This record gives sequence, structure tokens and C-alpha cells, in this order.
Amino acid sequence: MAVQSVKAKINGQTVNLTYNDGTGFWEATTTAPTSSSYNQPGHYYGVEITATDDSGNDTTINASMGDFQEECQLVVKEKVVPVITINSPTDGAHLTNNKPTIQFSITDDDSGVDPDTITVKIDNGSAVSTGITKTPSGKGYTCSYTPETALGDGSHTIYINASDHDGNAAAQKSVQFTVDTVAPTLNLTSPADNLKTNEDTVTVSGTTNDATSSPVTVTINGDPVTVQSNGSFSKAVTLTEGENTITVIATDSAGKSTTIVRHVTKDTGAPVFVSVEIVDNPVGAGDTFVIRVKVTD
Repeated sequence: MAVQSVKAKINGQTVNLTYNDGTGFWEATTTAPTSSSYNQPGHYYGVEITATDDSGNDTTINASMGDFQEECQLVVKEKVVPVITINSPTDGAHLTNNKPTIQFSITDDDSGVDPDTITVKIDNGSAVSTGITKTPSGKGYTCSYTPETALGDGSHTIYINASDHDGNAAAQKSVQFTVDTVAPTLNLTSPADNLKTNEDTVTVSGTTNDATSSPVTVTINGDPVTVQSNGSFSKAVTLTEGENTITVIATDSAGKSTTIVRHVTKDTGAPVFVSVEIVDNPVGAGDTFVIRVKVTD
């Protein structure tokens, strides 16, 4: 009796093995399944091998029977890395919240994202895997993380890492953002509050700055005004007769603002004489006299 044929069945595909006189083995070179075996029962593809002799007798072994169960377990690992997307904060954002919620997602279409490998690192701190909310989404996760400790004002960088179940590490993703909890400074050098003038315009000038979120924008009564590189600004404002309210608002890149209000009264009506009286008139040389004037304005 002699072995006539050997066949292997893997993932529904039958492969015929050929006898190698030099090695004494039945051999075949074939292609592995295109998907990871991680999601298969037991995390492997079962291989079933049947040997048939020239009398028609056959013997079959597979991953769940016979003496070679372990040898019949084909482990296939994918090659595609997961994809990380950071949704919030966006790169270059200016935030007023010093404990911002970091929102991101990780996708993998084959073996799936290994949740134990998802980490968040802020600046030069240690990467953390605890405290991250991980909501399954297909074979990936939608995640969020809020720092336990408030971040200081200034620039910060978030780093996200993850791998799939086959050990493929995603390309690290990061975003840089700025925390700014302090409103910009705003100083007005003119006009003085409650100024009274007969001019048609008044010059509004001052300086502004924000150490964290420059440049600062300035509006005067809602109209934007140019701010120089040194933070100074100046604009002529047209006045109407009577009291005028001038509102100056400085806003930094994080949206925090500082407001100063000035009141200026325009009065172009000259004084009006109502009566003039000189007592005594005529007056003796060297004597005193009184002038009485009634004026309205």
C-alpha cells in the first residue's frame, strides 16, 4: 500500500500537495487568507488534511481532531495599521477651558483595535490608558478623555497611540492647541471718561495685549480697528450732539474679551447772555461797582 494523494482544506479552499522525493514530504505552496485569523474561533484558521492511499483508504486530521490539532491551526496576521482621527480639539485651537475633553476615534477593518493599547499623552507627561471612555464602533472605538488636572495657560500637545489585535501600531496622531483662561489687557489713553467737547470727532486710542493668545482684535462701537504689532490702536470716532457712548472691546484668539466704556458729550451750543447789569452806574471815581450777568448754556 502507498499514499496516493494528500489534500489540505483551508478556509474553504482545497490545496493538492505534491510528493517531494528529496525530502519525503508532501508539500504545497499556497496563499494565506487575506483577512486576519483573530476574529475566527480560537483566533486561527483550521487546516484539514486528508491522506488517501492507492486502495482508497483515507485519514483526516484537523484542528479539533487527531494527533496534530495544534499543528493544524493556521494563524494569519493582517498588515494594515489602524487609523487614528482626533476630532477635538482641532490643531491650532485656542481654548478657554483648561480641562478640555479630548475626542478621537480609531478604526481598523480587519483584526480590530485592541482597546488595551489605546493611550493618551499630554505634552511630556506619561501615556495613560485609564480614564479613557472607549465606545465600540464596528471593529474600532470612539473615545474621549478629560484630563484630571487642569492644564496651565499656554501651548499643549496631545498624542494618541493605538494598535490592532495583530500588533500593528497606528501612526501616532497629535494636535497642538492653546489654553487661555485670562482675558486680554486693554488700556485707553483717550478719551477721558465724561469728556465734554465741541469737536465733531474724538480720537480713541490705547493699547492691548494677550500673552497667550495674540493677536488681539479690537472693535470700537462694533467697528474693527487696526491693531499695530506693538498692540497700539487709534481711531477717530464721529460724535453726535449730546452724550455719546464709546464701547471698546478687545478679544483674544480664545474668544475671551475685555470691555471699556467711555462717555463723551458733544456740545456745540455757545453760551447765551440773558441779562447784564452794572450797579452803580454811573459810579464815582475810585468807588466800587457790581457787575451782574445772567448766562445760559
